[in-house]
Amino acid sequence: MRKFFTWSIVALASFGLFQGEAIARTHIRILVVTGGHSYDKTSFDEMLKGLGKNISYQVIEFPAAFDQFLPENRANYDVLVFYHMWQQITPEQKKMLADCIRDGKPLVVLHHSICAFDEWPEYAHIVGGKYFHKPTVLEGKEYPASTYLHDLHFRIKISAKRHPVTRGVKDFDVYDETYKGFYVEPGVETLLTTDEKSSTPVIGWTKQYGKAQVVTLQSGHDTPTYRLASYRKLLRQSIEWCYEGSAGNKQP
Repeated sequence: MRKFFTWSIVALASFGLFQGEAIARTHIRILVVTGGHSYDKTSFDEMLKGLGKNISYQVIEFPAAFDQFLPENRANYDVLVFYHMWQQITPEQKKMLADCIRDGKPLVVLHHSICAFDEWPEYAHIVGGKYFHKPTVLEGKEYPASTYLHDLHFRIKISAKRHPVTRGVKDFDVYDETYKGFYVEPGVETLLTTDEKSSTPVIGWTKQYGKAQVVTLQSGHDTPTYRLASYRKLLRQSIEWCYEGSAGNKQP
């Protein structure tokens, strides 16, 4: 009886391990949306290529990207990755984008994407945060303009060590851009923090928007961060976890 119990435990553990590996090996197609902000396309492309063989990508810029949020085009990709700072958006485009995420399309949000769509309050609720270019009223509260500093050495701390996004990642140093005074939506799950004084303390989080999982990573300004193994691991695991956890992709 004891031997049977022991072998049962081993079998269950092995099943869980193999199931986790199967999830990680699932081919995931990401649509990377850019526009409204310059960046080093060569090193950014190198980072995307380095995410692993199970992740393929396509890069598209706003405003052309809006069409990809239409229901008939959503099957062309599995996860959205935002790396844009686009501002112009019509009421119809707002609905297309919000519906796409709300209906279950997973989203990973990087760096200056929290600076986008200044005149659309719902965007802050989609991504879970907002950088303010000017004094702004959100949810009845007035916020002063946010600030930023380029080219700073600072440490990123893992606050949710057992979360699938941060699993296996230790605290690490970056040379990046900080944002201070940006809005972080109440109720998000904090993943990353920093003690750097020129930054808002919370710099990484996850949330649910409708049926979709959303992960936001505030860092990621330029080549030094793109090349960091820890940052690439965070990005890869964010994509995999959002894909796995959103409606329609959950494992049985």
